[in-house]
Amino acid sequence: MSDHKKIRWGIVSTGRIAQQFCQDMAFVNNGKLAAVAARNINDAQTFAKKYGIEKAYQGYQAMFDDPDIDVVYIATPHSFHYQNAYDALMAGKSVLCEKPITISSEESINLTALAKTQRLFLMEAMWTYFLPAIQQAKQWHDDGLIGKVKHIKADFGYPMPYNSESREYKAEFAGGCLLDMGIYPLAIANYFSESPLSNLLVKSHLAPNGVDDDVIILADAGEVKLTLATSFQCKLQNWAYIIGDQGYIAIPNFWRADQCILYKSDQKLDHFSDNRASIGFNYEAQAVGKAIQDQQVQHPLMPHSTSHLLQQQMEMIKRLF
Repeated sequence: MSDHKKIRWGIVSTGRIAQQFCQDMAFVNNGKLAAVAARNINDAQTFAKKYGIEKAYQGYQAMFDDPDIDVVYIATPHSFHYQNAYDALMAGKSVLCEKPITISSEESINLTALAKTQRLFLMEAMWTYFLPAIQQAKQWHDDGLIGKVKHIKADFGYPMPYNSESREYKAEFAGGCLLDMGIYPLAIANYFSESPLSNLLVKSHLAPNGVDDDVIILADAGEVKLTLATSFQCKLQNWAYIIGDQGYIAIPNFWRADQCILYKSDQKLDHFSDNRASIGFNYEAQAVGKAIQDQQVQHPLMPHSTSHLLQQQMEMIKRLF
């Protein structure tokens, strides 16, 4: 695709996730990195140099006002997502915003309403849904290869040493493992069972400053039993299991899955591996680029309704801490 037809990306923030996203843009053929913005101009310039980005801005608004940007990728701490996305949409930019898209249902409803009014694309960056291994697992499920789903088990946790000033733990940044990591087990459960959660049982542990650092969730999703967990206290197995009455699918490191395995009882029936060279953010970026080229305001794989649902579920869980 010629350069002038490519979707031009602006990057908001220069943190770890923004770096990984930019690294993976090398694998995206319908988009290119056009600008980066940070609160500190030196950070923006250093980042721009590292990833071959033409423009570096001090302050996000300056980049939002650049007419040569089509879409911005927001990778700031959780509590800034709403304002950053709001400002970008108001400036006429499409938005891909890191998860969680906002920190309340109300914010998420307001943001999607604004995107629709502005006729601009908006999506929460649930990159997991776009990974080939997750797509393959869904195909096996849809083809009836595991029968009727009975259980979904998923967890995601890594030890994060307690520091009340770190992004992970800082209360003003909406810290805690549920919003940071727990959104992934919820998202994978939603992907394979579209029923609302009921009969919730939550076991949580709070860090000294009151944010959650360990959460276990038991729930029903229609006729499916969910066993989900997230933690800053310890490394969990970080696999997802979609278990049917005729077999099951195992997805190692499901949030960044590069493989999935199909079982019937104890027998391995199939194994898919994507053998990718990228981290995996490119699949989402490619899909967003295409959606914008097709003048869509949301993506069918991660629509606004799924973002609202995840916000509501996290609020329900938090009420049970």
